[in-house]
Amino acid sequence: MATPMTAAAFTQALLDEGVHVVEVGDWETHNRNHMGPWGPTHGVMIHHTVTSGSERTVEICRKGYSGLPGPLCHGVITKDGKVHLVGWGRANHAGLGDPDVLTAVRAESALPTDNEATTDGNRHFYGFECENLGDGRDPWPDEQLAAIEKVSAAICRVHSWSAARVIRHLDWQPGKVDPRGIDWTLMRERIAKRLGEKPSVPTLPKPTLPVVDLSKLVAAARSNPPAEGTPITYSGVKVVEAALVDAGLLAKRYSDGHFGRITIEAYAKWQRKCGYSGAAADGIPGRASLERLGARYRFTVVA
Repeated sequence: MATPMTAAAFTQALLDEGVHVVEVGDWETHNRNHMGPWGPTHGVMIHHTVTSGSERTVEICRKGYSGLPGPLCHGVITKDGKVHLVGWGRANHAGLGDPDVLTAVRAESALPTDNEATTDGNRHFYGFECENLGDGRDPWPDEQLAAIEKVSAAICRVHSWSAARVIRHLDWQPGKVDPRGIDWTLMRERIAKRLGEKPSVPTLPKPTLPVVDLSKLVAAARSNPPAEGTPITYSGVKVVEAALVDAGLLAKRYSDGHFGRITIEAYAKWQRKCGYSGAAADGIPGRASLERLGARYRFTVVA
């Protein structure tokens, strides 16, 4: 268990680790603390932004979106390796995740597969968003990878944590894929080496593909749009929305587990990309189009 660092201590820790720090506006007091506590902190979480352009990326992470106010992290790691500090305190980056993963992080042991979304990660993790399209093709420059290594080690060093405390968003929340394109085993080894660790980092779990039940997904697509508010009726919606985000068809802020009008429109675009038209591209998932989406963005479809 660790009390979060002060903003000044955090800045100094990064500088001591050789990080190129850029302070953005009122970052020391920009937070979401009125929405709940921040701390105790237990680890570091790394994300990708699904954006391009450093200036735009930093601004989005600082301000957030409609329905998802900023800051969306504590630091934004741009492709040039600079770390832009945009907030300090509770930030909208981790969301709800698996309590068993949190237990493993605290124990610095091997991570279980994340299959629940019931625990407040915004409270317990330092978060860094990394400028990358997240499509598996956008490159990760050496400068950016070095910055991820350094910020992770800096925080672990202050709290006397091992590299096992550094996880990906995909390790924490079902349906997430970020940061896509990084060899995470190698990154954890780099962080461990920087910390002077001799024991190997705990083995990461073998990746298992999320499973989406077509019948439950269709039921959500039919019932969610007319429902009051934004109910989440089936967890598999998040998996499909994450795929639509990666496909560039859905804005990340709408990846909320609610198969509402915006998600219907995004899925209809996917159906049209698959060659469907008219009533066959109405935004209600069919097996063929869903299996094509799953094959491309790594999830399994069952009836």
